[in-house]
Amino acid sequence: MIIKPKISVIMLTYNREKYVSKAIESILNQTFTDFEFILVDNGSEDNSGGICDSYAKRDIRILVIHKEKGNIGSGRNAGLLIAQGEFITFIDDDDIAEPDMLAFLYNLITKYEAGVSICGSWRSTDGVLTPKYIFDEILELNTEQAIVELLKRERYNVGMPTKMFLRGLLTPPPFLECGNYDDITTTYKVFSYTHKVVLHGVPKYTTYRHDKNNSAFSLNHQLLSSDILDEYLKAYRQRTEYLSEKLPAIKNYIQYSEWSFMISMCEKIKRYRITGCELHFDDITTTLKKNKEAIMSNLYLQDFESVWLKQNI
Repeated sequence: MIIKPKISVIMLTYNREKYVSKAIESILNQTFTDFEFILVDNGSEDNSGGICDSYAKRDIRILVIHKEKGNIGSGRNAGLLIAQGEFITFIDDDDIAEPDMLAFLYNLITKYEAGVSICGSWRSTDGVLTPKYIFDEILELNTEQAIVELLKRERYNVGMPTKMFLRGLLTPPPFLECGNYDDITTTYKVFSYTHKVVLHGVPKYTTYRHDKNNSAFSLNHQLLSSDILDEYLKAYRQRTEYLSEKLPAIKNYIQYSEWSFMISMCEKIKRYRITGCELHFDDITTTLKKNKEAIMSNLYLQDFESVWLKQNI
């Protein structure tokens, strides 16, 4: 009889030979030991894949997949296809998990019989730690509440790390195998499937920010490009359509979230004089003008957003 692990930890790596060992060791040093650790080498051109293989020789819980280079979603799907755990969690190859992160997330998800559990985290930038979604309360959220909090991004974001999922929520493998930002097209769908999300904002994970991060543009606005903006705008339009149909009770907030993103992008492009996004700026402002009356009357519109619209649209 084959005994399956309680948790499958999945880590995709690509050209992270300077970081990957610390990420791997942070999982191997967990106080909760009933897990398998799936390392997906996504076509690395450096020694990242070799480092993964060396760890697999030392610990039987590690499984390594070597595949041709693909996007993040294709790598995570490859890991999910062989995952055996009752619960699934992810770690990025340049981040660190606290030694009790797995135990913390597992205890939350099982105690509260939830589909997703979430912890808090730190963000490390040039050695400086800043709180990221840290708070004292334990919150139990139903589907609608969880989606609203996801769209707000005040207590957690769409990133896969810091979360543990009931395996069934990620079957079949849900990630798109095109594009660069799989989380913005996937996480809201996974949350819409579950009956409960439980979160406790104790920091059990550290995200390391550097110029090689996939989302580096969120901190350095000059890295925002037409391609990035195009992918986000399309993803958010699809998100609005999907969630509005599935969860009509919160349709107004869902639509507001898309408009809020448009306003924030226009404000950033204008304030930081970002070049290369002029056509998107014109398209977005046209959309905002067309919907200005509905936007201004939306109950969720923030005062600063209203001021910006009045001054610029």
